[in-house]
Amino acid sequence: MRKSIIAKILIGYVIYAVIGILFITILSSILTQNSITRIYGRNLYNNAVRLADNCKKASTSSDLSTASEYLDTIPEYLDANIWLVKKDGTIIYDSTDSLTNHIIADFNPAVYKGQYTVNAFENEIKKSNIVSIEPININYKIAGYLVLIQPMNSIIALNNAITSQFLFVFLLIFIISLLILLLLHFIIIKPLRKITEGANEFASGNLKYNIDIKSHDEMGYLAATLNYMSDELNNAEEYQKKFISNVSHDFRSPLTSIKGYLEAMIDGTIPPELHEKYMKLVITETERLTKLTQSTLTLQSLNSGGLYLDMSDFDINKTIKNTAAAFEGECKKKNIVFDLVFSSKQLFVNADMGKIQQVLYNLIDNAIKFSNNNSEITIQTFEKYDKAFISVKDQGIGIPKDAQSKIFNRFYKGDASRGKDKKGTGLGLAIVKDIITAHKENIDVISTEGAGTEFIFSLKLSGDRELTA
Repeated sequence: MRKSIIAKILIGYVIYAVIGILFITILSSILTQNSITRIYGRNLYNNAVRLADNCKKASTSSDLSTASEYLDTIPEYLDANIWLVKKDGTIIYDSTDSLTNHIIADFNPAVYKGQYTVNAFENEIKKSNIVSIEPININYKIAGYLVLIQPMNSIIALNNAITSQFLFVFLLIFIISLLILLLLHFIIIKPLRKITEGANEFASGNLKYNIDIKSHDEMGYLAATLNYMSDELNNAEEYQKKFISNVSHDFRSPLTSIKGYLEAMIDGTIPPELHEKYMKLVITETERLTKLTQSTLTLQSLNSGGLYLDMSDFDINKTIKNTAAAFEGECKKKNIVFDLVFSSKQLFVNADMGKIQQVLYNLIDNAIKFSNNNSEITIQTFEKYDKAFISVKDQGIGIPKDAQSKIFNRFYKGDASRGKDKKGTGLGLAIVKDIITAHKENIDVISTEGAGTEFIFSLKLSGDRELTA
């Protein structure tokens, strides 16, 4: 069974806590007891030096009998057992009276070096202790020894109290850390699970799934990014379905017409004298298929990032004149005239000349299709903000407000245009938009229904303003 991150962290943390408690209990106990023992030992030594000096002053003879009388008053003020020991090891005074006149076997004070000794006289003292031995000098001779014995009970009790405080602090930190882990569960682990669940939903194809995380941190940003990604993928999928549906529909219509015309000619439904007429219709439909195929390929190259822009400096005014001249035949049919308004004789831009010609061709072609007979199409160029602006304006049927935001969508044809644009593919303005976007420029539309439409796009001015045609 798969374990969650929080479970792994919790198990690891419990192991850490157990090891930490053992470590603190053992190490702190040893270190604390050593520190307390040093403090008690130094204090015991100082008391031993002071009492040995007082015993020397109180003694009137070398048998230390008067010193014993002095020491009878000390134990109630000193938390230690007091011995007076002769040089031969005989205890002549014991503040507890339990070892008076006892002889310490192999008594050798020189063995107990330093200020204090731990666990000395094990035969006489059965419990753990600290011992400090100080000689009593009378008349420049050692008359005996003062021995102070401190039981380890108080040291152990103090050590246990300090160690328990350490453990209490550690347990308090451990509990706080657990609370922090619980908080992290809600801040990190729970959102991470939601993100994982969302990623699984996306992977299974449910692109409409929404990861519900509203925090303003990295988790919230990641969730928002994934939600945005799923929306974009969903839109792309919907677009792909719509694209295929539209392409299929636009291909099916001319193919059906071609098939119908040819079958009618073969089976005699269309008499031979009308074959030429319907063959021309077949050619028209094939041209429509060719145009649709070329437009689709153009869009594919634009979308895939494979569009190569052959940037150069050229006179946009001259390009407009040449492109407009190509529509002379179409304009004569509807008695449409061009009004070319240029702010200067020449206006040089830096762009892909072939692609911009395609933009102009599509815009002018649209303007002619949707212009009324006996009307005018104005094409204007001017400079502003270090940009060249090109405007194509007709006096046609216009575009409804609710349709203006959709005209650059692929395969889009407004209801009003369907009656006039029988041969259109719905891809012309989409291609225009993508070409201008590839140049990192903008295109806008201004239209009033029944009054006309104006498209305005920008291009980068040439760096060399002194160029001539």
